This record gives sequence, structure tokens and C-alpha cells, in this order.
Amino acid sequence: MSTDPQRFEILLVPEHVEGSDAAHLAASAIRSAVVVATGQYGSSGYPHFSGDGLEADIDPVTRTVEALLVDGSELDYGLSARVVGPAER
Repeated sequence: MSTDPQRFEILLVPEHVEGSDAAHLAASAIRSAVVVATGQYGSSGYPHFSGDGLEADIDPVTRTVEALLVDGSELDYGLSARVVGPAER
């Protein structure tokens, strides 16, 4: 039985936004999406999550986005993806 989180919220924020406080990141986000585990692993080898137009491979331990598609395309330059847990906001 896996204890890895089954859902995350991904916040797309401008690269210049610093810190890891979920409320601050949410206020700075230009887009957010709740993604849920698909039960598969992505090409990066990490669990694959999908939802609200985003598809991501996320390391559940470090909450690092290892791969990301936004509406089927790569993330635009100048943006970064930050991951928060569902209970952090």
C-alpha cells in the first residue's frame, strides 16, 4: 500500500516569485490546477498526475515537478511550477 499523496495543487507562478509559503504562492499564481494521481508512471519515472489541463510527473517526496504539460504544451518561459498539498492553503 502506497502512502504517497494522491492529489496536489500545481501553481504556475512567474519565476521571480520567491519562497514556499502556499498562501503567498497562491496569491502570485497566474494559474492553478488540482491534479490527481493516474496510477501510472511518467517517462521521468515519477508518478503521473493529471487534471484541469495540466499533466505532470511529480516526485511525491520532494514535491518537485519532473515533467509538465500545460494544455498539451510545455511551460512558457518565465514561469515556474510550484506544488502544494491540498491542505496547505
